[in-house]
Amino acid sequence: MNSLQRILHKPFFIRLFNWEYWPFNTVYFCIYPIWLALCLRSRSFFFFNASNPGIEYGGFLMESKQKIYDIIPKKYVPKTILIQVEEDEATIIQKVRENGFKYPLIAKPDIGGRGRGVKKICEESELVPYLKKFPLKMLIQELVEFENELGIFYFRYPGAHKGNISGIVGKKFVEVVGDGKSTIEQLLQKEKRHILQLPNIRATIPEQLDLILQDGEHKILVPYGNHARGALFLDYSHLIDHDLEKFMNEICLQIPDFYYGRLDIRYESLELLKEGKNFSIIELNGAGSEPTHMYDPKNSIFDAWREITKHWRIMWKISRMNHKNGVDYMSTADGIQMFRDNKRYNLILDNIM
Repeated sequence: MNSLQRILHKPFFIRLFNWEYWPFNTVYFCIYPIWLALCLRSRSFFFFNASNPGIEYGGFLMESKQKIYDIIPKKYVPKTILIQVEEDEATIIQKVRENGFKYPLIAKPDIGGRGRGVKKICEESELVPYLKKFPLKMLIQELVEFENELGIFYFRYPGAHKGNISGIVGKKFVEVVGDGKSTIEQLLQKEKRHILQLPNIRATIPEQLDLILQDGEHKILVPYGNHARGALFLDYSHLIDHDLEKFMNEICLQIPDFYYGRLDIRYESLELLKEGKNFSIIELNGAGSEPTHMYDPKNSIFDAWREITKHWRIMWKISRMNHKNGVDYMSTADGIQMFRDNKRYNLILDNIM
């Protein structure tokens, strides 16, 4: 690696020359006037809650994941239980055993954000110490074994009997392929995307970094389909077809007052998914959803702005239609409180992580 390559492999320059790693406000700053115009047309700064009346705050911020799981037919979601802050070790272990959970399982905050706090728990002795790190409501969820993951963005206008898929993101987890001589850490150092994840990987699985994989051996190091956790997002919108839209309509029409958002789905194969077989909805995100297919490295920042504003306009139209049908917009006081609560919540997560 020459001097220029070494410089370009520094985290600062990786982020600088790849917009997908820019801070949220940097990406969105230039298009905030469009958001403001939609607010003014709605005569509400918090019109977005009306896009999904069945979800807290429309799913924009501070929505409970457990409450969302509760409105999705149980056959479509992984088994999940809520753990309260005040529950002691004995109570937690008893609840896990009574609900028939098997290890490994997933622990994560009930109110999430960009994959923070999501962890695979491999044995019972790890569970309570991890949960007690968080002075927050936590979820325990069965591990979904399907290896593939898609994020499918769906919207439906009120009164319509069918909706549309506006984009699909395919997710590739942080993975290395052995060459028979390099350690896992050395393999990670060769890939810019993986370099950004090294601090987190060193903190979570330090014992694996010195392992040498056999030539051609694959190993997933971060099994979470989250961009902030290093997953590569690819635009799979070319997969949209009649069968997939039919599948999404059959599911989403069963979710009360859900009109706009992204479903993150683990699945075995695309063919079985279209038949409604061998899949699980691991997340449903509402008004705060990003059209994450925009993060495909082939896309420019201008492509991203185009996708974001297109989806904002769809959400605004749905919200306006629901408002005309009697759904109230969130009050200014409630909206401001939501943002204040979200700021405090993020500070708690940031201090822990």
